Amino acid sequence: MKTTVRTLAFSVVAAVALATASQAATPNLDSGHAVFVMTNDAEHNEVIAYERNPDGTLGSSHRYRTDGRGSGGRTDPLSAQGSLHLSDNKQWLFAANAGSGTVSVFRVEDSQLVLTDQQPSGGAEPVSIAQHGNLVYVLNAAGSSSVVGFFFTNGHLLPISSSVRFLSSNLASPGSVVFSPDGKFLLTTEEAHNQIDVFAVEPNGTLGPITVNPSAGPGAFAVNVGPNGTALVSETGSGGATAAISSYNIQANGTLTTINASVPTLGAANCWNVITPDGRFIYVSNAGSSTISGFRIGSSGTLTALPGTVVGMNPPGSGNLDIAISADGKFLYSLNSAGGSIGQFGIQADGFLTSLGTTGGLPAGSSLNGIAAN
Repeated sequence: MKTTVRTLAFSVVAAVALATASQAATPNLDSGHAVFVMTNDAEHNEVIAYERNPDGTLGSSHRYRTDGRGSGGRTDPLSAQGSLHLSDNKQWLFAANAGSGTVSVFRVEDSQLVLTDQQPSGGAEPVSIAQHGNLVYVLNAAGSSSVVGFFFTNGHLLPISSSVRFLSSNLASPGSVVFSPDGKFLLTTEEAHNQIDVFAVEPNGTLGPITVNPSAGPGAFAVNVGPNGTALVSETGSGGATAAISSYNIQANGTLTTINASVPTLGAANCWNVITPDGRFIYVSNAGSSTISGFRIGSSGTLTALPGTVVGMNPPGSGNLDIAISADGKFLYSLNSAGGSIGQFGIQADGFLTSLGTTGGLPAGSSLNGIAAN
């Protein structure tokens, strides 16, 4: 009996030792969370998936081909927000293949991706993607600038008949496309004409006529809509004007009424923005100054700059483009295209950011575009 007890005790100790050794050899990853960036490579477009550690830093990465082609180019060739889009339930990832005119769909399995579909975008040079429920709309930038709709089910896209809607002109230089949280409206921006377009979403998934709204300030680039229905637009500024952000109410007829006009970001080239999941804060990426600015969103859509306005600093010359916030609202990531890195920040309860350093290894000054986080 004593021999048996000793044998069992030895087995338990050995098992514990093996488990401890295994844990030590395995990175302490925050299971189910990852950050995704897109190469936009002209020959083989790829999505790079980074595992996320519990402290918000990024671990090992894996590459997944979209089976499409990017546009290539150097440092923000797409000039758009949302070329890589994570679904509302974080289970699907959509990637725009600007070079081949297609959209790829991946199933998200923790930090791994499985390609499930690829479809023509219905236009030329898709640069931004929006999703709400079973609807997906793609923004095509080249030629006759347009938005095109798809039904989405079980990882596959089905084109919606008669869903093509053109923007106000050809080559409108559109910057982003997004649904309102209730799914009643689809919004786009036109950089060439400094305006925000609003389409009503019909019950059959198609869109109503375009409603064109002038931007409150110069350089309208990217639009987002908060949980309270407030539309928020990043403005690059022009002619020496500082970069800024404006907020709007969306009226039932598609017109926008200004809440706050051109609140300064105290940075240069603010083109991209992201809203926290709880809708309390919005952050903007100032590519020209390698900074991130933060604002509190009031219940009525008012914008109040956090003290100092600039709440995050990337290394000089980072060229931070699109930004993303993790699904739990704890971390913010910026795609530093010029510097070839990903900026990592912790989000504090008061909205301020804590720098977690950068993850490098990406080609500096390349065609990188698009970032998403779950």
